[in-house]
Amino acid sequence: MVPVKLLILGAQNTGKTALCVRFITKRFIGEYDHKKEVTYRCSRTVDQETVDLEILDLPFKVGFKKASIESSIRWADGFLLLYSITQRSSFLEIPRLKTLIDQTKQSLVFPTVLVANKADLEVGRKVTTEEGQRLAKDLGCGFRELSVAEAVLSVEAAIFQLIRSVFQRPLPDRRSYMLTVRHALTRKLTRSKTMQW
Repeated sequence: MVPVKLLILGAQNTGKTALCVRFITKRFIGEYDHKKEVTYRCSRTVDQETVDLEILDLPFKVGFKKASIESSIRWADGFLLLYSITQRSSFLEIPRLKTLIDQTKQSLVFPTVLVANKADLEVGRKVTTEEGQRLAKDLGCGFRELSVAEAVLSVEAAIFQLIRSVFQRPLPDRRSYMLTVRHALTRKLTRSKTMQW
């Protein structure tokens, strides 16, 4: 089993919790408590690989402090950035969230999928599909437009796309970390040998 940890971020009322519950249970529930941090756990098979999946759903606070979500960002292997096509302010929040991820992870190439939710509410649309695609391209993210309320398969496709990105991610961070540890141990051993003489 391969452990994968995903963090879902976005403004309030964009459907973050609904997306998680839809993915886990295949049911749509419209009302949730937006004040609690919840970690969802399940196992899924992706490309013949069993994945032990954890999805962290954080409540969004307007004007949130960077430090309040940095530890969650460090914890995650990949990110779902969610906005509502009916809420332009949620779309405008995405670049700030992506910048925070990039700064915290110290990398511009971290597995991320931008999800435009509420595609079933075309009448109230405030963000075009093209704007979403353009933003995803500018930020180096994958992109999905969907309706959590109407299509469980689209929700699964978005999360599986992110899991595949996590699988395909090169491991320079882990390798460089191991090299750093190795060099530190070598220096320490060299110093201790010199001190004994």
